[in-house]
Amino acid sequence: MDDSPHCNNSSNPHTVGSLTNQQRNIAKGYIIDSKIKSYGIFPSFTPLHKEFTPGHRISDIFSNRFSFNLVNKKEKDNICVQELDDLVLWNSTSLTALIVTDASIKNDIATSVAHVHQTNSPLIKTVHHTMFITSLEAELFAMRCGINQACNKDNVSKIIIITNSIHAAKLIFNSSSHSLQSHSAAILSKLQLFFNKSQDNSIEFWECPSCLKWRFHKDVDKDSKLFNPTPIFSCKISWDYCKKTDSDDIIKQWKMHFQASDGKGNNFMDLLNDDFNIIELSYTKGGLWLQAFGHSNSLCT
Repeated sequence: MDDSPHCNNSSNPHTVGSLTNQQRNIAKGYIIDSKIKSYGIFPSFTPLHKEFTPGHRISDIFSNRFSFNLVNKKEKDNICVQELDDLVLWNSTSLTALIVTDASIKNDIATSVAHVHQTNSPLIKTVHHTMFITSLEAELFAMRCGINQACNKDNVSKIIIITNSIHAAKLIFNSSSHSLQSHSAAILSKLQLFFNKSQDNSIEFWECPSCLKWRFHKDVDKDSKLFNPTPIFSCKISWDYCKKTDSDDIIKQWKMHFQASDGKGNNFMDLLNDDFNIIELSYTKGGLWLQAFGHSNSLCT
């Protein structure tokens, strides 16, 4: 009997390399090798989750308990900064939790930071690191951590979130299927309990672009870029990060094989922006691309 340790040399039957020639001919379309995506985390959509079903959604039950306040882009920066300073002054009470969030990504390592301010209480800071996620995921996770901290305080009746990623905040109340649904469901569950405590409990979301350099947000931004962690263990790759890297690779290939080559023909028309620079291929991360194009729809089509 052979006492040597058994080695399993069997390959993954789902990889492209294991297909027979007949199977390759039958298969059509773009095939992704499972080995390449073996570390990927793929989203599990739950459209019938309790927090998203009609009659149980916060937008149905507590529609007057949450609000969004966007920056008026026509106003000068100093006026917007003054509005945020006034917001802090008017809510200087122990019943209000002021949460300022931010996130940054460096060398594929994301840092999510939340500062929780409350009168007569020490400043609470939450800092989390992870790898291979998008900035949108990191921003939403920072809000999730801040909201968790505020909801766990018994004397808080008002939560104010100040962020430079207001579009991430709006995803919390998006009941359609999206890749960040797990974060949305977790936040909504917390808010559901928070709103049920008292009819006076509420949450507000305020936009604070980084360009304003508002003092509280500058502190959070500094903390998000202060740490330089070194990963020890291998990390999973989020679904959105996979899509981002694939889209970036497609754009790079397009630039190499088409834009910089002579294969586009003599009658090919390059589109120029207002500064007479060539408009390059891009993607809008699942949004309405005509709205993000920035030029006339007739020119685009």
